[in-house]
Amino acid sequence: MNWSGLQSLLSGVNQYSTVFGRVWLSVVFVFRVLVFVVAAQRVWGDENLVCNTRQPGCANVCTDTTFPISHTHLWALQLIFVTCPSLMVIAHVKLREDKNKKYTDVHEGEHLYANPGKKRGGLWWTYLLSLLIKVIVDAGFLYILHYLYNGFDLPRLVKCSLDPCPNTVDCFISRPTEKKIFILFMVISSVVCIFMCICEMAYLIGKRVSSNFMMVKGPAQRSKTHDPTLSSRQNLISQKIKEKKIDNTAL
Repeated sequence: MNWSGLQSLLSGVNQYSTVFGRVWLSVVFVFRVLVFVVAAQRVWGDENLVCNTRQPGCANVCTDTTFPISHTHLWALQLIFVTCPSLMVIAHVKLREDKNKKYTDVHEGEHLYANPGKKRGGLWWTYLLSLLIKVIVDAGFLYILHYLYNGFDLPRLVKCSLDPCPNTVDCFISRPTEKKIFILFMVISSVVCIFMCICEMAYLIGKRVSSNFMMVKGPAQRSKTHDPTLSSRQNLISQKIKEKKIDNTAL
């Protein structure tokens, strides 16, 4: 798979992300994608078990039972699913830009959005939804990994008595310590990404609540502080213009 193409595509999200989002993207590509491409696939290239029997098919059956899904394939699916929600944000911004361009052409230079990439209105909800999906996907894959392999540990010896094995045979995993280290590394990096997404959601919600509070408090203060150089009618017109600008920005 061309991971560099995915990286260049998702790098465009950086200009719409907060600090937490930029850290999340760096962790994904440096500590997850890069480690997966450079090292993890080579470490897990010999995941077939070696059993103390020459019975044909016994080692294959035991390998399939011990590793129902390859770790590398599971991690690849996780990386794909966890990065896809960011495309929702890019698609929403592109949609805004197209609508803004059409609006500008029809209304002779006026803009529908002052800044199409600003997280306001629907884009704010799309961005928050993408973060929630990332948390659910990462947490879901961690649960699957824990459920399939009875934890994040890796035994050195596996007992297998399935057909066509003649009896209970001993099967051995190649380089179990090295594999276990990479399992723990990928798990920890996933937990860090979940934490960063939760922090970003808390930041966005806190900022939104603070902004709404200021918008509610602002008109009350402006109504009490009229410009003494203007008439009452002019002050009322000026206040309506300011409120209209606030409403347009919220879109």
